[in-house]
Amino acid sequence: MSEIPGDLKFLKSHEWARLEGDGRITVGISDHAQGLLGDLVYVELPNVGDRIEAGNASAVVESVKAASDVYSPVTGKIVEVNAALADKPETINEDAYGDGWIFVIEAEEPDQLNDLLSPDDYAELIEDDDN
Repeated sequence: MSEIPGDLKFLKSHEWARLEGDGRITVGISDHAQGLLGDLVYVELPNVGDRIEAGNASAVVESVKAASDVYSPVTGKIVEVNAALADKPETINEDAYGDGWIFVIEAEEPDQLNDLLSPDDYAELIEDDDN
């Protein structure tokens, strides 16, 4: 199993969120999720300026096996998207917690992150999934 960065929070649906300190939150899918999906071939990004509700689908990742919604961990406005994924969706496979980020959201209530799973809780969740 891959190393789970300690500065992230997770949704049960395998998205990660990193608070950047200015109320901006970078979002991606976990290394575990990209491994389950296999080779990614397409990423549908949200639009900058869109307002997204916590828990709502905000992007889509497609692999040769399946398409999967990417849910927003918080409510807020999309302020940046990783446009490089349009040409290289496999970046998520190669670096899920780094260059494979999907979008940045300006949180209306950054406290919503407190409702997400800690890295340890997420590790436990995926361990249970594997059993």
